[in-house]
Amino acid sequence: MATLNEPTAPTVAVIVPCYNEEAAIGQVIRDFAAALPQADIYVFDNNSRDQTAAVARAAGAHVFHVREKGKGNVVRRMFADVQADIYIMVDGDATYHAPSAPAMVEKLLDEHLDMLVGCRVDEGAKANYRKGHRFGNRMLTGSVMQIFGGQFTDMLSGYRVFSRRFAKSFPSLSSGFEIETELTVHALENAMPYGETDTPYGARPEGSDSKLCTYKDGIRIARTIVRLYMFERPLACLSILAVACALCALGLTIPLFLTWLETGMVPRLPTAVAATGLSIFAMQLFVAGIILDSIGKSRREMRRFAYLAIPILSRTPQ
Repeated sequence: MATLNEPTAPTVAVIVPCYNEEAAIGQVIRDFAAALPQADIYVFDNNSRDQTAAVARAAGAHVFHVREKGKGNVVRRMFADVQADIYIMVDGDATYHAPSAPAMVEKLLDEHLDMLVGCRVDEGAKANYRKGHRFGNRMLTGSVMQIFGGQFTDMLSGYRVFSRRFAKSFPSLSSGFEIETELTVHALENAMPYGETDTPYGARPEGSDSKLCTYKDGIRIARTIVRLYMFERPLACLSILAVACALCALGLTIPLFLTWLETGMVPRLPTAVAATGLSIFAMQLFVAGIILDSIGKSRREMRRFAYLAIPILSRTPQ
């Protein structure tokens, strides 16, 4: 039994969001139990229509049920309900490499990271990671890096390790597969230390079907990026709209001004009114951007304070 001054190992939780993964969830639980025997495994079943929950419970996992559909809703519940020092989030489709988990935990601890992303490497098996998904991942990852900065190569990976600081300060807003984008932006906006490591990526077990819809989910992720851009960068976003309105107003005003120079009259009064309205609207957008940017900075400060209020993870806590 540990004494008050004796170091204790960080607690580890494997958290698995699931929807109709009866064919794969048992293998996931067995693989992670073998790789991390000290970890507790939690399966969050998202209204599965098959025997996912029963199989997970029989394999030794703690099973929770989440009524609200969507991976984002599940992640919100996982971070809220599970108490641990280290969280390993992995999909329940048995495509991610469980033996990589101990090294990922070590890397998180050694480098004092708050988030570590397992980048998918399919080792030549192209069917495991479809070409359309690769292209979409590169495009969306590049878009986030251009807007928010940072260096990520596989932003949409579902294999991640988090510190308690990250999990308990993450204000999840997404409901579906766009949650990975929100996790990434949260780390970037709060200047959290993060990292990546390559992990093998395998094929689904026979009888297990993918829940991804390439175009539908891609559109939802793109919408999330736009929403986060407006939410986190309101001044830049509204300034673009203000400049567009100002240019339209200028385009309408120049012919009127030239006519006035020639004749001393403004014959197209509706056009002049429209140009004036656009100019006023551009000014309002710019002022709104300044106000929202100030509010956004206050929100980021509050999130940062919430993050710093949680003790740093240490190998040998006192």
